[in-house]
Amino acid sequence: MSDNTNTQITERGQGAVARQEATEARRRQTLAPSVDIVEDLHKVTLWADLPGVSRDKLDVKVHDGSLTIEAESVVPVPANLQLAHTEVRAPYFARTFTVSEDFDTSKVEASLKDGVLTLTIPRREEAKPRRIQVSAG
Repeated sequence: MSDNTNTQITERGQGAVARQEATEARRRQTLAPSVDIVEDLHKVTLWADLPGVSRDKLDVKVHDGSLTIEAESVVPVPANLQLAHTEVRAPYFARTFTVSEDFDTSKVEASLKDGVLTLTIPRREEAKPRRIQVSAG
């Protein structure tokens, strides 16, 4: 698995609404989440730190050998509090990885618990090492 971090933001479309969305996107802080990756004979497991991210603000995609993680954290504000000024912005997380053809991306398992995303990608059966019996004589 190789890391191809991508945090480029491009402007979409024409008009005032598109320009406003692009300006807001540029103001949003984009971070590459810290990731631990462990590979063994049967699978690869990836743990990504995504503090403040809920499942509904998380998007994990696999397409054409790329695994993309995008997530938006939320800074909780009590319902009875109205902010007049804020200096803390909820970061936007984005990171892309290239997945080897040895792994079966149709069987990716994902879970999010306590701000840590865990992804498990099993190795294809034909890519797993196998022992070959050697006969004597």
